[in-house]
Amino acid sequence: MRALLKHKIAIGAAIGLIVVVLLVVLGRSKAKGTAQAAVQPPEVEVVQVTQKDVPIYSEWIGTLDGMVNAEIKAQVTGYLLSKNYVEGGFVRKGQLLFEIDPRPLQAALDQAKGDLAKAQGQVAQATSQLVQSQAQLAQTEANQGKTQMDVDRFTSLAKEGVIAQQDFDNAVQANLAAKALVKAAAAGVESAKSAIVAARSAVESSRAAVSTAELNLGFTRITSPIDGIAGIAQAQVGNLIQPVNPNSGPLATVSSLDPIKVYFTLSEQEYLKFTKLNPTQLQRDAANQKLQLNLVLADGTIYPHEGKFFVADRGVDEKTGSIRLGGIFPNPGNLLRPGQYGKVRSVTRIQVGALLVPQRAVTELQGSYQIAVVGPDNKIDIRTVKLGERVGSMSIVDEGLKPGESVVVEGMQRIKPGLAVNPKPIPSTED
Repeated sequence: MRALLKHKIAIGAAIGLIVVVLLVVLGRSKAKGTAQAAVQPPEVEVVQVTQKDVPIYSEWIGTLDGMVNAEIKAQVTGYLLSKNYVEGGFVRKGQLLFEIDPRPLQAALDQAKGDLAKAQGQVAQATSQLVQSQAQLAQTEANQGKTQMDVDRFTSLAKEGVIAQQDFDNAVQANLAAKALVKAAAAGVESAKSAIVAARSAVESSRAAVSTAELNLGFTRITSPIDGIAGIAQAQVGNLIQPVNPNSGPLATVSSLDPIKVYFTLSEQEYLKFTKLNPTQLQRDAANQKLQLNLVLADGTIYPHEGKFFVADRGVDEKTGSIRLGGIFPNPGNLLRPGQYGKVRSVTRIQVGALLVPQRAVTELQGSYQIAVVGPDNKIDIRTVKLGERVGSMSIVDEGLKPGESVVVEGMQRIKPGLAVNPKPIPSTED
């Protein structure tokens, strides 16, 4: 019995020892697993620094304007009789837009034509008077010639005593009277000529009045001077149109939109930089001709047609320190309209061998920029870098990085200098 009891105690002790050993082993295994989990390096996403030649864009705020903006204004006073176009629609050159009541101006034309006819009648009358005066002058000259012959004949006869002195004196007086009549007739001719000149002047004045009246009558039909889009009418049918009123604006505006202009401003510093790169006018003209403009619309989309440089203003604005430039864009379908805003973008230079990193890899700290670099030993190196231009979603790094190095783009909140990490390469996305 005792032997059996001792055997059971020995078996129980052995089982207890085995349980203790198992607990110790399991505890150590768990502790080892916990320790191993604690030292596992954090996973971060990295991309490699790429190097290539990249175009550098400059952007300016641009305002669109019609190639030609024709303000349609009235040139005569009158009541607006009709509006003959669709507002906001396309109109052709010479198309009727507005009509002013022509009746008062038609009456003025009729009166001017009457005055012209009257003046022409006065010319005819003065011409007839001239003919009569010339005939009278010829007659008086003939009479004076006869009296002069009598004087010449009587002179010798009077000296010889053949005729009485009284007859000679009468002949002299008759000749003097004939000469006076000749002078009077000549004055009548000159007077008739002057009357003709005055009458002809009146005719020319009347003709001018008729031309003016015809022109004013034509101004009652207001047509478009260009092909383009006609704006909303600023006057309504029945309004009294008074062009002499300084407060009267245009009746409407017609703009030619294909091509369309875009104006943007260049800073004085940018202009000086451009002139240094192109010191001669010939070089500047060549550079301008090569300049290709892109237009970013207000919704962020890029206009599908490229534009070209058009004009530079004559001087720099003293208030803003900038110079105004203009570009031209094709505008089929009149998609673009005057007054729209957009960003004018153009390649101004090519940066050779630029180092590119995603912008999300860059952190800013107190005015300086830092990038986390994963070294060959998978440890973090926080570097202060010098950034250049932005190219889409990428940034150019001028100083602080080398081509092919790995930079952290995701998981930066879990890293610090010298920390070992588990880098996970991802493809770089470049816009």
